[in-house]
Amino acid sequence: MRLANLDGRAVILTTDTTAFDVADASEGRFGPDIQGIYDDWDDFTAWAGTASSAEIALEQGRLGPVSPRPLQSLGIGLNYADHVTESGFGRPEKLPPVFPKFQSSIVGPYETVALVPGGRTDWEAELVIVIGRTAHSIAEGSGWDYVAGATVGQDLSERATQLEGPAPQFGLGKSFPGYSPQGPWLVTPDELPDRDDLGITGTLDGEVVQTGRTSQMIFPVGVLIEKLSQILVLQPGDVIYTGTPSGVGFTREPEWLIQPGQTLVTTIEGIGTIRQTFTG
Repeated sequence: MRLANLDGRAVILTTDTTAFDVADASEGRFGPDIQGIYDDWDDFTAWAGTASSAEIALEQGRLGPVSPRPLQSLGIGLNYADHVTESGFGRPEKLPPVFPKFQSSIVGPYETVALVPGGRTDWEAELVIVIGRTAHSIAEGSGWDYVAGATVGQDLSERATQLEGPAPQFGLGKSFPGYSPQGPWLVTPDELPDRDDLGITGTLDGEVVQTGRTSQMIFPVGVLIEKLSQILVLQPGDVIYTGTPSGVGFTREPEWLIQPGQTLVTTIEGIGTIRQTFTG
């Protein structure tokens, strides 16, 4: 199943260009707000397996974030070995770095994002996971059982704020308005070609800046959820940005950062593509 947020209403895709409205099809049992659907995820997916209704046009420019108001939105750092090396940090062994990506930074898949004046904004292409069931102290090997689905995201990072001392401000540096885009839709794990091995590509003005595969994660999705659940109570609708492969701009010589007027495109195999255009 592919679930999207069209003009603030939950829709289920029937093709890449058509969908049906969840609230209309369920006679108000589910929706129209996509966020509340995650609270009833098991009942919703059981219903959705046989649901249908009149199709409507899916205009992708009208799509919003797949989880616009999560209780918790988390970013994972240093989760790909090559990115650890390029960043100059040590490899995490027990837990990766975890930071908030505050809710006010979450936007849809095709937004224009205002760059921080005088800042140093960088790209980080990421697989994003949305939680579908409450997860706390879950059993080893069960992490994927708590996933509603996956989507495409960018962990846009304003490096000046993120890295200025005396202690780094990862959460604030990655939470300016528009710095947590996600979409274009949520894909349930059964629809993914290989849930643990998906290709990720990022381009800036058509030039490839990142490429990798989720199989390169140090802490794969299932393991991440298990480890986080030992500390947190993960709630339905929570969002996890699972880390970025190598190729970010601030580690390059010379440093390469996003400029006004540029367009960033991020694609994940089996899910789709998001696009951000930047203004000064």
